[in-house]
Amino acid sequence: MTDLDHDIPTAKLAAVQRLKKRAQFLACAQAPSCARGAVVVQALAQPEREAMRPGTAGVGTMGAGFTATKRIGNAVARNRAKRRLREAARLLLPEHGRPGHDYVFIARQGAAERPWARLLDDVKSALIRLAAEDGARAPPKPDTPARPSPSAPPRSKARRS
Repeated sequence: MTDLDHDIPTAKLAAVQRLKKRAQFLACAQAPSCARGAVVVQALAQPEREAMRPGTAGVGTMGAGFTATKRIGNAVARNRAKRRLREAARLLLPEHGRPGHDYVFIARQGAAERPWARLLDDVKSALIRLAAEDGARAPPKPDTPARPSPSAPPRSKARRS
């Protein structure tokens, strides 16, 4: 057991499920994504995952999938990149992931050789960015009235000569 194993409560680790089916990866491909350094992270909201699972003490589940294309290199390099992404997700998803979302981590060129601290920073910043974007797109709560957006004047279609 490493020192890092003590940083994350085991109850939260159980809330992350692996994505294994092609349809799950294809659905996430249509979702918002964020590219940072050696990783691309795609996040798709899954309302049915937000419901509490029995025995998880109010924690919704998250899905996580990992992929690396042949551009990364041979099978050894692809597997190493995916192993590193799996470990980064294991450490960061419980803290920075949003329950009820599926995440796909795509290795980019250099993911297998990137320094560990930089790879963790890439994954962390991508997860934070996606959570912020998702929060910005969330519909207003029913108890607060929606603000009308300021209307911009129509653009003129004057052409330059």
